[in-house]
Amino acid sequence: MEHVGYDPNVIHASTHCKSYYFRTNNQKTGVTLLPDATTAFHVYAIEWTPETITAEIDGQLYFAARNEGTGWQAWPWDKPFHVLLNVAVGGEWGGQKGIDEAAFPQHMLVDYVRIYQMKKS
Repeated sequence: MEHVGYDPNVIHASTHCKSYYFRTNNQKTGVTLLPDATTAFHVYAIEWTPETITAEIDGQLYFAARNEGTGWQAWPWDKPFHVLLNVAVGGEWGGQKGIDEAAFPQHMLVDYVRIYQMKKS
């Protein structure tokens, strides 16, 4: 899930890898409008299996990437990864319209994080 401050009610989900990369503008991305994204709690979910990565908000699917079976360049997600929650400022995307200093201090409220792992068969 990615949320850009200058577009507060638009939520993005993307996968970035060697074959599908934001610098070449061919990343796999889903976008949805969430009118109260900054004023209400929502349930964000990622389901990651060997065949797909999907993203939902409040039970509504808005992104799906599928394993094409063409190798690690298009599907590197068969190795361990970690969860990262952060508030980033600036950069090429988030900072492209400048940084509004009046927006600080800023915070991210997280009620809970749950991680489930599928049983290996």
